[in-house]
Amino acid sequence: MKYQGSCHCGDISFTAEGELGSVMECNCSYCSRTGHQMWFIPRDKLDYALKGSLSTYRFNKHVIDHLFCARCGIGVFGMGKMPDGTPMAAINARCLDGVDLGAIKHTFYDGRSV
Repeated sequence: MKYQGSCHCGDISFTAEGELGSVMECNCSYCSRTGHQMWFIPRDKLDYALKGSLSTYRFNKHVIDHLFCARCGIGVFGMGKMPDGTPMAAINARCLDGVDLGAIKHTFYDGRSV
């Protein structure tokens, strides 16, 4: 299924394709502050358009590019690699249009311990 999403101001819009069976909640220092609920898909299943610019933030092991709108500050997605090396996108499910996150399974990841 295809999902549409964007940042708050609309400068970053995207289409993500995949099965939205669950989202991940992480307790690392970054995710616990931002409240992101991440949905992981292959990188080639994400298409995005920019009216403005993306800013990038890396921390800890510097393996994930956390991307956010330079204008409104909303973290829309991240880019990294799956454990097998496949390029992946981590979509902030809170940015998806028309999705009831309360109806989706949530999994917990203890990122604070990593």
